[in-house]
Amino acid sequence: MKKFLSGFLGAVLTVSVSAAPSVKGPFDPVLQDKYYERVQIPTPAGEVCEVVSIALLPDKKVAIGTRRGDVWVAEGAYENDLSKIKWTKFATGLHEPLGMFWKDGSIYATHRPELTRMTDRHGVGHADSYESICSDWGINGDYHEFAWGSEPDREGNVWVVLCLSGSFYANSDWRGWCVRVTPEGKMIPTCPGIRSPGGIGANEKGDMFYTDNQGVWNGASSIKWLRPGSFQGNPTGNKFYKLAKDFPAPPEPQSGSRILKERLKFPDFVPPAVILPHGTVGNSPSGIACDMSKGKWGPWANQMFLGEQTASQVQRVSLEFVNGLYQGACFHFLEGFEAGLVPVRMDQTDGTLFVGGTNRGWGSRGHYPFTFERVRWRGKVPFEMHDISARPDGFELTFTHPVDAKTAGNVASYDMDAFTYIYQSAYGSPEVDQAKPIVKSATVAEDGLHVRLVVEGLIRGHIHHIAAVGVRDRAGESLWHNEGWYTLNEIPSK
Repeated sequence: MKKFLSGFLGAVLTVSVSAAPSVKGPFDPVLQDKYYERVQIPTPAGEVCEVVSIALLPDKKVAIGTRRGDVWVAEGAYENDLSKIKWTKFATGLHEPLGMFWKDGSIYATHRPELTRMTDRHGVGHADSYESICSDWGINGDYHEFAWGSEPDREGNVWVVLCLSGSFYANSDWRGWCVRVTPEGKMIPTCPGIRSPGGIGANEKGDMFYTDNQGVWNGASSIKWLRPGSFQGNPTGNKFYKLAKDFPAPPEPQSGSRILKERLKFPDFVPPAVILPHGTVGNSPSGIACDMSKGKWGPWANQMFLGEQTASQVQRVSLEFVNGLYQGACFHFLEGFEAGLVPVRMDQTDGTLFVGGTNRGWGSRGHYPFTFERVRWRGKVPFEMHDISARPDGFELTFTHPVDAKTAGNVASYDMDAFTYIYQSAYGSPEVDQAKPIVKSATVAEDGLHVRLVVEGLIRGHIHHIAAVGVRDRAGESLWHNEGWYTLNEIPSK
Protein backbone atom coordinates (compact mmCIF):
# COMPACT_ATOMS: atom_id res chain seq x y z
CA MET A 1 0.00 0.00 0.00
CA LYS A 2 1.56 3.26 -1.10
CA LYS A 3 1.52 6.16 1.30
CA PHE A 4 -0.37 8.47 -1.04
CA LEU A 5 -3.07 5.82 -1.47
CA SER A 6 -3.74 5.42 2.21
CA GLY A 7 -7.52 5.20 1.91
CA PHE A 8 -8.87 2.76 -0.62
CA LEU A 9 -12.08 4.75 -1.05
CA GLY A 10 -10.57 8.15 -0.64
CA ALA A 11 -7.45 8.51 -2.76
CA VAL A 12 -7.76 11.38 -5.15
CA LEU A 13 -5.55 9.82 -7.80
CA THR A 14 -6.81 7.62 -10.59
CA VAL A 15 -4.94 4.32 -10.63
CA SER A 16 -5.23 1.68 -13.33
CA VAL A 17 -6.32 -1.84 -12.47
CA SER A 18 -2.89 -3.16 -13.41
CA ALA A 19 -1.32 -0.93 -10.76
CA ALA A 20 -2.84 -2.95 -7.90
CA PRO A 21 -0.19 -4.57 -5.69
CA SER A 22 0.28 -8.28 -6.14
CA VAL A 23 -1.23 -10.65 -3.59
CA LYS A 24 0.26 -14.14 -3.59
CA GLY A 25 -1.67 -17.33 -4.08
CA PRO A 26 -2.70 -19.28 -7.18
CA PHE A 27 -6.25 -18.86 -8.42
CA ASP A 28 -7.99 -21.69 -10.24
CA PRO A 29 -11.47 -20.43 -11.26
CA VAL A 30 -12.57 -23.89 -12.40
CA LEU A 31 -11.66 -25.44 -9.05
CA GLN A 32 -13.35 -22.63 -7.12
CA ASP A 33 -16.51 -23.06 -9.19
CA LYS A 34 -16.75 -26.69 -8.03
CA TYR A 35 -17.46 -25.40 -4.53
CA TYR A 36 -18.91 -21.89 -4.85
CA GLU A 37 -20.99 -20.29 -7.56
CA ARG A 38 -20.16 -16.64 -8.18
CA VAL A 39 -22.67 -14.58 -10.19
CA GLN A 40 -22.51 -10.92 -11.19
CA ILE A 41 -25.80 -9.10 -10.60
CA PRO A 42 -26.82 -6.40 -13.11
CA THR A 43 -26.95 -2.92 -11.55
CA PRO A 44 -29.35 -0.13 -12.59
CA ALA A 45 -28.86 0.64 -16.26
CA GLY A 46 -26.88 3.78 -17.00
CA GLU A 47 -26.00 4.38 -13.34
CA VAL A 48 -22.56 4.45 -11.74
CA CYS A 49 -23.15 1.99 -8.91
CA GLU A 50 -19.99 1.78 -6.85
CA VAL A 51 -21.54 -0.41 -4.17
CA VAL A 52 -20.32 0.54 -0.69
CA SER A 53 -23.10 -0.89 1.50
CA ILE A 54 -25.72 -3.63 1.32
CA ALA A 55 -28.90 -4.16 3.34
CA LEU A 56 -31.25 -7.14 3.31
CA LEU A 57 -34.95 -6.26 3.27
CA PRO A 58 -38.10 -8.33 3.71
CA ASP A 59 -39.50 -10.37 0.80
CA LYS A 60 -36.02 -11.10 -0.62
CA LYS A 61 -35.41 -7.49 -1.57
CA VAL A 62 -31.83 -6.18 -1.41
CA ALA A 63 -30.75 -2.56 -1.03
CA ILE A 64 -27.40 -1.18 -2.14
CA GLY A 65 -25.86 2.12 -1.13
CA THR A 66 -23.59 3.73 -3.71
CA ARG A 67 -20.53 5.84 -3.21
CA ARG A 68 -22.32 8.71 -4.95
CA GLY A 69 -24.98 8.71 -2.24
CA ASP A 70 -27.91 6.85 -3.75
CA VAL A 71 -29.84 3.91 -2.31
CA TRP A 72 -31.35 1.43 -4.77
CA VAL A 73 -33.64 -1.50 -3.94
CA ALA A 74 -33.58 -4.66 -6.05
CA GLU A 75 -36.33 -7.21 -6.56
CA GLY A 76 -35.09 -10.48 -8.06
CA ALA A 77 -31.47 -10.43 -6.87
CA TYR A 78 -31.88 -13.99 -5.53
CA GLU A 79 -33.36 -15.40 -8.74
CA ASN A 80 -31.63 -17.63 -11.27
CA ASP A 81 -32.80 -15.39 -14.13
CA LEU A 82 -31.22 -12.04 -13.31
CA SER A 83 -32.36 -10.48 -16.57
CA LYS A 84 -35.67 -9.74 -14.85
CA ILE A 85 -34.18 -7.90 -11.89
CA LYS A 86 -36.05 -4.68 -11.05
CA TRP A 87 -34.36 -1.68 -9.45
CA THR A 88 -36.07 1.24 -7.68
CA LYS A 89 -34.23 4.31 -6.41
CA PHE A 90 -35.22 4.55 -2.76
CA ALA A 91 -33.13 7.51 -1.57
CA THR A 92 -30.52 10.01 -2.70
CA GLY A 93 -28.29 12.77 -1.32
CA LEU A 94 -26.29 10.72 1.18
CA HIS A 95 -22.54 11.23 1.64
CA GLU A 96 -20.89 7.84 1.03
CA PRO A 97 -23.16 5.49 3.00
CA LEU A 98 -20.70 2.90 4.30
CA GLY A 99 -23.09 1.00 6.52
CA MET A 100 -26.75 0.17 5.96
CA PHE A 101 -29.51 -1.99 7.43
CA TRP A 102 -33.29 -2.45 7.53
CA LYS A 103 -35.22 -2.14 10.77
CA ASP A 104 -38.90 -1.68 11.55
CA GLY A 105 -39.89 -0.47 8.11
CA SER A 106 -36.98 1.91 7.54
CA ILE A 107 -33.53 1.81 5.97
CA TYR A 108 -30.77 3.21 8.18
CA ALA A 109 -27.51 4.46 6.69
CA THR A 110 -24.27 5.45 8.39
CA HIS A 111 -22.53 8.02 6.23
CA ARG A 112 -19.90 10.67 6.76
CA PRO A 113 -21.92 13.21 8.74
CA GLU A 114 -24.50 11.11 10.57
CA LEU A 115 -26.68 8.06 11.05
CA THR A 116 -29.85 8.64 9.01
CA ARG A 117 -33.21 6.87 9.05
CA MET A 118 -35.04 6.79 5.70
CA THR A 119 -38.71 5.81 5.52
CA ASP A 120 -41.33 5.45 2.81
CA ARG A 121 -44.21 6.69 4.96
CA HIS A 122 -46.82 6.85 2.22
CA GLY A 123 -46.02 3.76 0.20
CA VAL A 124 -44.78 5.71 -2.81
CA GLY A 125 -41.79 3.42 -3.41
CA HIS A 126 -39.10 5.78 -2.18
CA ALA A 127 -38.11 7.54 1.02
CA ASP A 128 -40.23 10.56 1.82
CA SER A 129 -38.79 11.00 5.31
CA TYR A 130 -35.10 11.51 6.21
CA GLU A 131 -34.35 11.72 9.93
CA SER A 132 -30.96 12.39 11.51
CA ILE A 133 -30.53 9.95 14.40
CA CYS A 134 -27.05 11.11 15.45
CA SER A 135 -24.50 13.56 14.06
CA ASP A 136 -22.29 14.12 17.09
CA TRP A 137 -18.95 13.35 15.44
CA GLY A 138 -16.96 15.83 13.37
CA ILE A 139 -16.50 16.22 9.64
CA ASN A 140 -14.64 18.91 7.71
CA GLY A 141 -14.66 17.84 4.08
CA ASP A 142 -11.42 15.89 4.20
CA TYR A 143 -11.51 13.15 1.56
CA HIS A 144 -10.74 10.39 4.07
CA GLU A 145 -13.18 11.12 6.87
CA PHE A 146 -15.36 8.06 6.31
CA ALA A 147 -17.79 6.63 8.84
CA TRP A 148 -18.41 2.88 8.79
CA GLY A 149 -21.53 1.66 10.58
CA SER A 150 -22.64 -1.73 11.86
CA GLU A 151 -26.02 -3.36 12.05
CA PRO A 152 -27.65 -2.92 15.49
CA ASP A 153 -26.12 -4.98 18.27
CA ARG A 154 -28.22 -6.91 20.80
CA GLU A 155 -29.00 -3.70 22.67
CA GLY A 156 -29.99 -1.91 19.47
CA ASN A 157 -26.80 0.18 19.32
CA VAL A 158 -25.10 1.00 16.02
CA TRP A 159 -21.30 0.92 16.20
CA VAL A 160 -19.48 3.50 14.08
CA VAL A 161 -15.75 3.52 13.34
CA LEU A 162 -14.44 6.90 12.25
CA CYS A 163 -11.46 7.20 9.90
CA LEU A 164 -8.72 9.66 10.62
CA SER A 165 -8.49 12.85 8.56
CA GLY A 166 -6.38 12.04 5.53
CA SER A 167 -5.60 8.75 7.31
CA PHE A 168 -2.84 10.51 9.30
CA TYR A 169 -4.50 13.24 11.39
CA ALA A 170 -7.43 13.89 13.70
CA ASN A 171 -8.70 17.24 12.46
CA SER A 172 -12.35 16.71 13.38
CA ASP A 173 -13.89 15.61 16.66
CA TRP A 174 -13.76 11.88 17.41
CA ARG A 175 -11.69 10.98 14.36
CA GLY A 176 -9.76 7.80 15.16
CA TRP A 177 -12.49 6.51 17.50
CA CYS A 178 -15.25 3.93 17.61
CA VAL A 179 -18.52 5.26 18.99
CA ARG A 180 -21.88 3.65 19.65
CA VAL A 181 -25.21 5.25 18.79
CA THR A 182 -28.11 4.17 21.00
CA PRO A 183 -31.66 3.71 19.63
CA GLU A 184 -32.44 7.11 21.16
CA GLY A 185 -29.59 8.74 19.22
CA LYS A 186 -27.11 9.20 22.06
CA MET A 187 -23.44 8.83 21.06
CA ILE A 188 -21.22 6.81 23.42
CA PRO A 189 -17.43 7.08 22.93
CA THR A 190 -16.26 3.46 22.98
CA CYS A 191 -12.70 2.80 21.70
CA PRO A 192 -9.85 5.13 20.68
CA GLY A 193 -6.92 4.02 18.55
CA ILE A 194 -8.45 3.56 15.09
CA ARG A 195 -6.73 4.47 11.83
CA SER A 196 -8.43 3.54 8.54
CA PRO A 197 -11.32 1.08 8.84
CA GLY A 198 -12.65 -0.85 5.87
CA GLY A 199 -15.62 -2.57 7.48
CA ILE A 200 -17.29 -3.54 10.74
CA GLY A 201 -19.30 -6.53 11.93
CA ALA A 202 -20.07 -8.84 14.86
CA ASN A 203 -19.19 -12.46 15.51
CA GLU A 204 -21.69 -15.09 16.64
CA LYS A 205 -21.31 -13.96 20.27
CA GLY A 206 -22.17 -10.37 19.41
CA ASP A 207 -18.64 -9.05 19.95
CA MET A 208 -17.85 -6.32 17.43
CA PHE A 209 -14.83 -6.31 15.11
CA TYR A 210 -13.51 -4.01 12.42
CA THR A 211 -10.84 -4.22 9.73
CA ASP A 212 -8.05 -1.66 9.87
CA ASN A 213 -5.71 -0.93 6.98
CA GLN A 214 -1.93 -0.86 6.92
CA GLY A 215 -0.39 2.54 7.58
CA VAL A 216 0.85 4.61 10.51
CA TRP A 217 0.94 2.47 13.68
CA ASN A 218 -0.28 -0.45 11.55
CA GLY A 219 2.56 -2.57 10.21
CA ALA A 220 -0.01 -4.61 8.31
CA SER A 221 -3.77 -4.72 7.98
CA SER A 222 -5.79 -6.72 10.48
CA ILE A 223 -9.14 -7.52 12.02
CA LYS A 224 -9.50 -6.07 15.53
CA TRP A 225 -11.83 -6.66 18.46
CA LEU A 226 -13.66 -3.54 19.63
CA ARG A 227 -13.80 -4.35 23.31
CA PRO A 228 -15.50 -1.33 24.93
CA GLY A 229 -12.92 0.89 26.63
CA SER A 230 -10.01 -0.67 24.76
CA PHE A 231 -7.22 1.12 22.91
CA GLN A 232 -6.88 -0.09 19.31
CA GLY A 233 -3.29 0.98 18.69
CA ASN A 234 -3.21 4.33 16.87
CA PRO A 235 -2.78 7.27 19.30
CA THR A 236 -3.56 10.04 16.79
CA GLY A 237 -7.09 10.65 18.06
CA ASN A 238 -6.33 10.16 21.75
CA LYS A 239 -6.89 13.85 22.49
CA PHE A 240 -10.64 13.50 22.13
CA TYR A 241 -10.97 11.54 25.37
CA LYS A 242 -11.21 14.97 27.00
CA LEU A 243 -14.57 15.48 25.27
CA ALA A 244 -16.04 12.44 27.04
CA LYS A 245 -17.07 12.21 30.64
CA ASP A 246 -15.12 9.73 32.77
CA PHE A 247 -13.17 8.28 29.82
CA PRO A 248 -9.58 7.54 30.94
CA ALA A 249 -6.65 8.90 28.98
CA PRO A 250 -5.65 6.32 26.32
CA PRO A 251 -2.09 4.96 26.18
CA GLU A 252 0.71 6.84 24.46
CA PRO A 253 2.80 3.98 23.03
CA GLN A 254 6.43 4.14 21.97
CA SER A 255 7.11 4.23 18.27
CA GLY A 256 9.58 1.66 16.95
CA SER A 257 8.50 -0.94 19.49
CA ARG A 258 6.47 -4.12 19.04
CA ILE A 259 2.76 -4.61 19.74
CA LEU A 260 3.43 -7.28 22.36
CA LYS A 261 5.84 -5.07 24.29
CA GLU A 262 3.51 -2.07 24.29
CA ARG A 263 0.33 -3.97 25.15
CA LEU A 264 2.04 -5.57 28.13
CA LYS A 265 2.69 -2.04 29.40
CA PHE A 266 -0.89 -0.90 28.76
CA PRO A 267 -3.65 -3.34 29.83
CA ASP A 268 -6.28 -1.45 27.79
CA PHE A 269 -4.32 -2.05 24.57
CA VAL A 270 -6.16 -4.87 22.77
CA PRO A 271 -3.92 -6.24 20.00
CA PRO A 272 -5.23 -7.23 16.55
CA ALA A 273 -7.10 -10.51 16.70
CA VAL A 274 -5.68 -11.61 13.35
CA ILE A 275 -3.01 -9.81 11.35
CA LEU A 276 -3.32 -10.18 7.57
CA PRO A 277 0.24 -10.34 6.21
CA HIS A 278 0.64 -7.47 3.80
CA GLY A 279 0.97 -8.36 0.14
CA THR A 280 0.53 -12.04 0.94
CA VAL A 281 -2.97 -12.37 2.36
CA GLY A 282 -4.23 -8.93 1.43
CA ASN A 283 -3.60 -5.23 1.08
CA SER A 284 -6.91 -3.61 1.98
CA PRO A 285 -9.43 -5.60 4.06
CA SER A 286 -12.99 -4.33 4.00
CA GLY A 287 -16.40 -5.74 4.92
CA ILE A 288 -17.03 -8.45 7.52
CA ALA A 289 -19.60 -11.25 7.53
CA CYS A 290 -19.91 -14.02 10.12
CA ASP A 291 -21.29 -17.37 8.96
CA MET A 292 -24.31 -18.13 11.13
CA SER A 293 -26.22 -19.87 8.32
CA LYS A 294 -26.29 -23.28 10.03
CA GLY A 295 -24.42 -25.04 7.27
CA LYS A 296 -25.91 -23.32 4.24
CA TRP A 297 -22.58 -21.61 3.40
CA GLY A 298 -20.43 -24.68 3.98
CA PRO A 299 -18.66 -26.12 7.02
CA TRP A 300 -17.58 -22.72 8.35
CA ALA A 301 -19.94 -22.12 11.27
CA ASN A 302 -19.10 -18.91 13.16
CA GLN A 303 -16.07 -18.10 11.04
CA MET A 304 -15.55 -14.59 9.67
CA PHE A 305 -15.34 -13.68 5.99
CA LEU A 306 -13.53 -10.48 5.02
CA GLY A 307 -13.68 -8.51 1.81
CA GLU A 308 -10.40 -7.50 0.19
CA GLN A 309 -10.47 -4.42 -2.03
CA THR A 310 -7.12 -4.44 -3.81
CA ALA A 311 -7.10 -8.12 -4.79
CA SER A 312 -10.90 -8.44 -5.19
CA GLN A 313 -11.09 -11.41 -2.84
CA VAL A 314 -12.89 -12.83 0.18
CA GLN A 315 -10.61 -14.14 2.94
CA ARG A 316 -11.57 -16.53 5.72
CA VAL A 317 -10.77 -16.06 9.44
CA SER A 318 -11.18 -18.53 12.33
CA LEU A 319 -11.02 -17.09 15.85
CA GLU A 320 -10.55 -18.47 19.34
CA PHE A 321 -10.47 -16.82 22.77
CA VAL A 322 -7.26 -17.34 24.74
CA ASN A 323 -6.35 -15.66 28.05
CA GLY A 324 -8.95 -12.93 27.57
CA LEU A 325 -8.05 -12.06 23.98
CA TYR A 326 -9.20 -13.06 20.53
CA GLN A 327 -6.64 -14.58 18.19
CA GLY A 328 -6.67 -16.97 15.30
CA ALA A 329 -5.84 -17.71 11.70
CA CYS A 330 -6.53 -16.26 8.27
CA PHE A 331 -6.75 -18.22 5.03
CA HIS A 332 -7.19 -17.42 1.36
CA PHE A 333 -10.70 -18.29 0.21
CA LEU A 334 -12.56 -16.80 -2.81
CA GLU A 335 -11.16 -14.80 -5.73
CA GLY A 336 -12.06 -13.54 -9.18
CA PHE A 337 -14.52 -10.78 -8.27
CA GLU A 338 -14.97 -8.09 -10.88
CA ALA A 339 -13.87 -5.08 -8.79
CA GLY A 340 -12.39 -4.37 -5.38
CA LEU A 341 -14.77 -5.55 -2.67
CA VAL A 342 -16.10 -3.16 -0.03
CA PRO A 343 -19.35 -4.47 1.59
CA VAL A 344 -19.81 -8.16 2.40
CA ARG A 345 -23.28 -9.19 3.58
CA MET A 346 -24.55 -12.72 4.25
CA ASP A 347 -28.18 -13.78 4.20
CA GLN A 348 -28.12 -16.22 7.11
CA THR A 349 -31.42 -17.86 6.11
CA ASP A 350 -30.14 -19.33 2.85
CA GLY A 351 -26.38 -18.77 2.89
CA THR A 352 -26.25 -16.28 0.01
CA LEU A 353 -23.26 -13.94 0.26
CA PHE A 354 -23.70 -10.55 -1.39
CA VAL A 355 -20.64 -8.43 -2.15
CA GLY A 356 -20.07 -5.15 -3.93
CA GLY A 357 -17.32 -2.74 -4.65
CA THR A 358 -15.33 -0.30 -6.72
CA ASN A 359 -11.86 0.29 -8.12
CA ARG A 360 -12.07 4.10 -8.13
CA GLY A 361 -9.35 5.91 -6.22
CA TRP A 362 -7.30 2.79 -5.77
CA GLY A 363 -6.91 0.14 -8.46
CA SER A 364 -8.18 -3.37 -7.97
CA ARG A 365 -8.28 -6.66 -9.80
CA GLY A 366 -11.25 -7.33 -12.04
CA HIS A 367 -12.72 -6.26 -15.34
CA TYR A 368 -15.10 -3.50 -14.22
CA PRO A 369 -14.94 -0.20 -12.32
CA PHE A 370 -17.69 -1.37 -9.93
CA THR A 371 -19.58 -4.56 -9.16
CA PHE A 372 -22.45 -6.22 -7.32
CA GLU A 373 -22.21 -10.00 -7.00
CA ARG A 374 -23.53 -12.96 -5.06
CA VAL A 375 -21.91 -16.25 -4.05
CA ARG A 376 -23.57 -19.55 -3.09
CA TRP A 377 -22.14 -22.82 -1.83
CA ARG A 378 -22.72 -25.71 -4.25
CA GLY A 379 -22.89 -28.30 -1.45
CA LYS A 380 -19.48 -29.90 -2.06
CA VAL A 381 -17.02 -29.52 0.86
CA PRO A 382 -13.50 -28.59 -0.27
CA PHE A 383 -10.49 -30.18 1.41
CA GLU A 384 -9.19 -27.37 3.61
CA MET A 385 -7.63 -26.57 6.93
CA HIS A 386 -10.87 -25.77 8.72
CA ASP A 387 -9.08 -23.99 11.54
CA ILE A 388 -5.85 -23.71 13.49
CA SER A 389 -5.87 -23.71 17.31
CA ALA A 390 -3.01 -22.78 19.61
CA ARG A 391 -1.68 -25.34 22.08
CA PRO A 392 0.97 -24.92 24.82
CA ASP A 393 3.51 -26.76 22.69
CA GLY A 394 2.32 -26.06 19.16
CA PHE A 395 -0.90 -26.09 17.15
CA GLU A 396 -3.80 -28.36 16.35
CA LEU A 397 -4.99 -28.36 12.75
CA THR A 398 -8.57 -29.36 11.97
CA PHE A 399 -9.39 -30.47 8.43
CA THR A 400 -12.65 -30.66 6.50
CA HIS A 401 -11.90 -34.18 5.17
CA PRO A 402 -10.25 -37.07 7.03
CA VAL A 403 -6.57 -36.93 6.19
CA ASP A 404 -4.25 -39.60 4.92
CA ALA A 405 -2.31 -40.63 8.03
CA LYS A 406 0.92 -41.26 6.13
CA THR A 407 1.18 -37.76 4.68
CA ALA A 408 -0.46 -35.85 7.53
CA GLY A 409 1.65 -37.66 10.13
CA ASN A 410 4.92 -36.83 8.37
CA VAL A 411 6.65 -33.69 9.68
CA ALA A 412 8.10 -33.18 6.19
CA SER A 413 4.57 -32.34 5.00
CA TYR A 414 4.67 -29.09 6.98
CA ASP A 415 6.72 -25.94 6.81
CA MET A 416 6.58 -23.08 9.29
CA ASP A 417 8.03 -19.62 9.71
CA ALA A 418 7.21 -16.75 12.05
CA PHE A 419 7.57 -12.97 11.97
CA THR A 420 6.09 -9.73 13.24
CA TYR A 421 5.99 -6.04 12.31
CA ILE A 422 7.46 -2.87 13.74
CA TYR A 423 4.88 -0.95 15.74
CA GLN A 424 5.65 2.61 14.70
CA SER A 425 4.37 6.04 13.76
CA ALA A 426 5.94 5.63 10.32
CA TYR A 427 3.86 4.14 7.51
CA GLY A 428 3.59 0.33 7.56
CA SER A 429 6.51 -1.97 8.26
CA PRO A 430 8.53 -4.75 6.68
CA GLU A 431 8.28 -8.21 8.18
CA VAL A 432 10.84 -8.34 11.01
CA ASP A 433 12.15 -10.61 13.77
CA GLN A 434 11.92 -13.61 11.46
CA ALA A 435 12.17 -17.04 13.03
CA LYS A 436 11.92 -20.65 11.91
CA PRO A 437 9.90 -22.77 14.36
CA ILE A 438 10.41 -26.50 13.85
CA VAL A 439 7.62 -29.07 13.63
CA LYS A 440 8.93 -31.88 15.84
CA SER A 441 5.99 -34.26 15.52
CA ALA A 442 2.61 -34.59 13.81
CA THR A 443 0.02 -36.87 15.41
CA VAL A 444 -3.14 -37.75 13.48
CA ALA A 445 -6.31 -38.28 15.52
CA GLU A 446 -8.31 -41.45 15.03
CA ASP A 447 -11.07 -39.59 13.18
CA GLY A 448 -8.53 -38.22 10.73
CA LEU A 449 -9.87 -34.70 11.09
CA HIS A 450 -7.35 -33.40 13.64
CA VAL A 451 -3.57 -33.27 13.54
CA ARG A 452 -1.55 -32.20 16.57
CA LEU A 453 1.71 -30.46 15.73
CA VAL A 454 4.35 -30.21 18.43
CA VAL A 455 6.44 -27.17 17.57
CA GLU A 456 9.79 -26.05 18.91
CA GLY A 457 10.20 -22.29 18.92
CA LEU A 458 6.73 -20.78 19.36
CA ILE A 459 6.97 -17.00 19.76
CA ARG A 460 4.30 -15.04 21.59
CA GLY A 461 3.22 -12.00 19.60
CA HIS A 462 4.36 -13.39 16.23
CA ILE A 463 2.39 -14.42 13.16
CA HIS A 464 3.04 -18.13 12.57
CA HIS A 465 2.77 -19.15 8.93
CA ILE A 466 1.88 -22.83 8.58
CA ALA A 467 2.08 -24.50 5.16
CA ALA A 468 0.72 -28.04 4.83
CA VAL A 469 1.84 -28.63 1.27
CA GLY A 470 2.37 -32.37 1.65
CA VAL A 471 -0.91 -33.25 3.38
CA ARG A 472 -3.47 -35.31 1.43
CA ASP A 473 -6.91 -36.57 2.31
CA ARG A 474 -7.79 -40.27 2.21
CA ALA A 475 -8.75 -39.98 -1.45
CA GLY A 476 -5.32 -38.54 -2.27
CA GLU A 477 -6.59 -35.01 -2.82
CA SER A 478 -4.38 -32.05 -1.92
CA LEU A 479 -5.63 -29.00 -0.03
CA TRP A 480 -7.50 -26.32 -1.96
CA HIS A 481 -5.55 -23.72 0.05
CA ASN A 482 -2.55 -25.20 1.81
CA GLU A 483 -1.44 -22.41 4.14
CA GLY A 484 -2.70 -20.36 7.05
CA TRP A 485 -1.33 -17.49 9.17
CA TYR A 486 -1.97 -17.64 12.92
CA THR A 487 -1.56 -14.53 15.12
CA LEU A 488 -0.27 -15.88 18.43
CA ASN A 489 -1.20 -13.14 20.90
CA GLU A 490 -1.21 -15.64 23.76
CA ILE A 491 0.19 -19.15 24.25
CA PRO A 492 -2.40 -21.18 26.17
CA SER A 493 -1.32 -22.86 29.41
CA LYS A 494 -3.25 -26.06 28.70
